[in-house]
Amino acid sequence: MARARERFASGDLVEEGVRAPILQSWQRCRDLGLRPDRFELPYDANLDLESPLVRAALPVLDHVEATFLDTQVSLIITDGDGTVLVRRTGDRSLDQLLDDIQLLPGFRYAERLAGTCGLGTALAERRLHHVRGSEHFAECLQAFACFAAPVLNPLSGRIDGAVNLTCRASDARPMMETFIQKARNSIERQILDTCSQRERAVLQAYLQAKRRGCTAVAVTGDGLEGADALGDSGLSRRDQGILREKATELLSFGVVATAEVILSTGRTAMLLCRPVTTPSGISGAAVEALLPPASGHSTRLPPLAEQESAEPALWSPQRPGPEPAGTPKSSEAAETPGPGRGEAGHLLLVGEPTVGRFAMQTRRRLQLLSEGGVRIGTTLDIARTAAELADVAVPQLADFVTVDLLQSVLSWEEAAKAGGPLRRMAVGSIRADCPFYHLDTQFEFVPATPQGRCLTTGQSILEPDLTLAPGWLAQDPVRGEKLLVGQGIHSLMTVPLRSSGTVLGLVTFYRSEKPDPFENDDLSLAEELVAHAAVCIDNARRYTREHAMAVALQRSLLPQGLPQQGAVEAAYRYLPALEGVSGDWFDVIPLSGARVALVVGDVVGHGIQAAATMGRLRTAIHNFAALDLPPDELLTQLDDLVIRLDNDALTSGGGHGITGSSCLYAIYDPSSGQCRMARAGHPPPALVTPDGHVTLAELPPGPPLGLGGLPFQVAERELPTGSQLVLYSDGLLQDHRRDIDAGVERLSQALAHPQRPPEATCQAVMDAMLPIRPQDDVTLLVARTRRLDTRQIAAWELPSAPEIVSTTRTAVTRQLADWDLEELQFTTELILSELITNAIRYATGPLRVRMLRADSLICEVSDASSTSPHLRHAATTDEGGRGLFLVAQLAQRWGTRYTANGKIIWAEQDIPS
Repeated sequence: MARARERFASGDLVEEGVRAPILQSWQRCRDLGLRPDRFELPYDANLDLESPLVRAALPVLDHVEATFLDTQVSLIITDGDGTVLVRRTGDRSLDQLLDDIQLLPGFRYAERLAGTCGLGTALAERRLHHVRGSEHFAECLQAFACFAAPVLNPLSGRIDGAVNLTCRASDARPMMETFIQKARNSIERQILDTCSQRERAVLQAYLQAKRRGCTAVAVTGDGLEGADALGDSGLSRRDQGILREKATELLSFGVVATAEVILSTGRTAMLLCRPVTTPSGISGAAVEALLPPASGHSTRLPPLAEQESAEPALWSPQRPGPEPAGTPKSSEAAETPGPGRGEAGHLLLVGEPTVGRFAMQTRRRLQLLSEGGVRIGTTLDIARTAAELADVAVPQLADFVTVDLLQSVLSWEEAAKAGGPLRRMAVGSIRADCPFYHLDTQFEFVPATPQGRCLTTGQSILEPDLTLAPGWLAQDPVRGEKLLVGQGIHSLMTVPLRSSGTVLGLVTFYRSEKPDPFENDDLSLAEELVAHAAVCIDNARRYTREHAMAVALQRSLLPQGLPQQGAVEAAYRYLPALEGVSGDWFDVIPLSGARVALVVGDVVGHGIQAAATMGRLRTAIHNFAALDLPPDELLTQLDDLVIRLDNDALTSGGGHGITGSSCLYAIYDPSSGQCRMARAGHPPPALVTPDGHVTLAELPPGPPLGLGGLPFQVAERELPTGSQLVLYSDGLLQDHRRDIDAGVERLSQALAHPQRPPEATCQAVMDAMLPIRPQDDVTLLVARTRRLDTRQIAAWELPSAPEIVSTTRTAVTRQLADWDLEELQFTTELILSELITNAIRYATGPLRVRMLRADSLICEVSDASSTSPHLRHAATTDEGGRGLFLVAQLAQRWGTRYTANGKIIWAEQDIPS
């Protein structure tokens, strides 16, 4: 410890060998400019030795002094500022040592004056504390050990002072900490008992006044002797509770006051609060309720001037109190000085105003906690939750509130780091001009500030008086001066946002307009509110992280954009549901022959499981589409795949089935304008003709994927150029505010503008059909059809004979010249020669050759055989087998697709720019 003190004094960093509270206190002492070799304490001879604290502590001190009669231990009582009030010692030989260090009545041992010590540090941190030997900041105190605990007034909630046990450092024992805690508890019980005695004295004064002619005939059941029950008045329990609650509020004023209370039966009761003074001089108050007869007529009280001039106790109807000189006589006032005929006066509450104020504060704090439990955490949004905490605390608890979260929390890390920069998430203020850091500002607190100490220790910090708070201006002197002087902020408490043992940030509460400083009860209330908010913020943080992961997974599985193709002009919209991630998807897949496949699917449910299922189905559709399967065959293959996946999941017992998925698959051919479609449990697409007519395609229904047993049927329709094919998920039509038919009608109205491009159509449909955040996912795919011009198509019907190869080459050369594609003449002739030769050799029936000039040059050779050629690598000694290899080398893509009458072998080449 001595070496640690030397390192600290020289300015070195001290991390080990010193308890955290001691090191923090040393830092505060250094910030205040205290020196270990100088020890000067102020002295005040005007001590309040009749305070409730001293009166409550004297019996405890007498008992302790008898216990430590022959022990070198001293017991000391101080006020809330650390000024020594009473000192008792066991062995008198300790007195001289204590006198030398000025541990005498009248000297103030506040930490800001005496440095790190048991008394001052316990009051500064407002908790039980002990300081031994070299832990003291002042050199003259290092021969002693001090155990101190603040004394809390149970009624006012304020810290009235502290109790301290001091001995030589060599005589310190661990049990002394337990002993001082018991002494503190005994003093607090004495304070509470003293207040109860005063309550009894006030009640006795009231009862004596009643015997002198007052009209109160019943007293609430508060356990005091001679008190009757309010229930004798015939009021319900609810009405009795209403009256007692209002009586407590009146009692807290401590002056003559009246109030009108409407009961549940419609009757009106009047409450009157009057001062009461005991013969010994104890002042209090009594609250009486004036109840009208059951007929429901209200009761009227005399004017306030008459009430203030009445007797200190309650007035008598037979003998009204004297009126002030010059007050005009009023017949109404003369007739209504007290309870009227049929009315009964009931004593509701007797006590001191401070007790009433304490009861009111307690009820309001409970109400604030209840309100916080309802209003904080209504959403899984971090910023919204932080703002809700600030809204609840202002202005009921504080005038200003700031909520700051660690940047690591907002980065969705699994375990938030203990330090690092913070980001301001919410500011609650009674004024708009307070110069706090703005929202989303990133900053770090200086370690010397209360907020910095709170983050470092993870403990709440209470600074009742900011003018005495070390490090308050260290963060930003200019801004701090504006807050302290310009805004009048005088008290502060900062509470860590902690959940599951992790500090997520902190919340700081300030007071400016409220004159009372923050107290321990305020700190306890703030800790309750912040603890609830921390759980909500942590839940929101975890949800946000998991939701972001799920969204990232879903986004990676969805198309990142539309592929380049010339068959349709397409646009899309995808809007996730309010719950987040789901299994909707769409696709635009280029096919051979300049065709395109349009896909929209929907996996029932939400979450990562639905997104993962969507990714598996989308990958399978791409693979099946690469085989150029017709729509019905593709859905059949996909259905079989889903059934196998479901069976595997049920067999393993750890997976989830994906039955309930739907899909719509359409293939559009721009060379013929034909569109072939099939669906599996999915809504039919909408067709918009160039003249603006909107219909739902007559598409045979099919079962959802994974059910099996029923075939899928294909519908074929020719689409005019410029038609719009609109594919969507059921979330577009379904809404709790309308039925499906109304949704279809609204969709038709939104689509009845064929002149709009697909992008504008998507936006118009979303604006017309959906709220800001739908209950289900919405996928929309709009495709405007294009047609290949007849000049872009060249076709030849050929017999299956070898001599046609040269004839075809000549025709292809002429066609390429017409299309200005002479650069592709050699490769195209070679590709078609190989394909035609293979068809003549291995296939049957007539041949058909077709060339398409679209985004690429497409060569197709069709025959009546269903046998598909395959690519092989010929050996060096083989005479054949190299034809398809050459085709694969010269073409960008090549493949085979089957038709109803045979197959088509095709090859694509890029057109030079």
